[in-house]
Amino acid sequence: MSAPTGPILVVDDDEAVRHSLKFVLELEGLDVRLYEDGARLLGEVALPEAGCLVVDHHMPGMDGVELVSHLRRREVELPVILITGRCTKGLRARAAHAGIRQVVEKPFEDGALLDGIRDALSIGALP
Repeated sequence: MSAPTGPILVVDDDEAVRHSLKFVLELEGLDVRLYEDGARLLGEVALPEAGCLVVDHHMPGMDGVELVSHLRRREVELPVILITGRCTKGLRARAAHAGIRQVVEKPFEDGALLDGIRDALSIGALP
């Protein structure tokens, strides 16, 4: 079986987090693209059909769940992992309703984020 492919699109307003994730994910051999906010990602004319989105929940302008809702209306069906500093039942419910596969809390422990990304890449887009 071949290794999963597709870029990892990281959307986070914190520059240090973006670059840390890029560093760690590139060490794993993954192609990483960085966006500082949802508007920048939505400004892309063509998004990849394969890959995975890693989206911060708390960002200025629009939060991560709102961003994913916008993407779904554009028929972008990439799997999404929402990252957050604090996860509540309400956030999990909103995320699930938006089609977000997984919510991972910061700080990342036990490889949860990387495992989620590998899983998302192997499963692919939502049906």
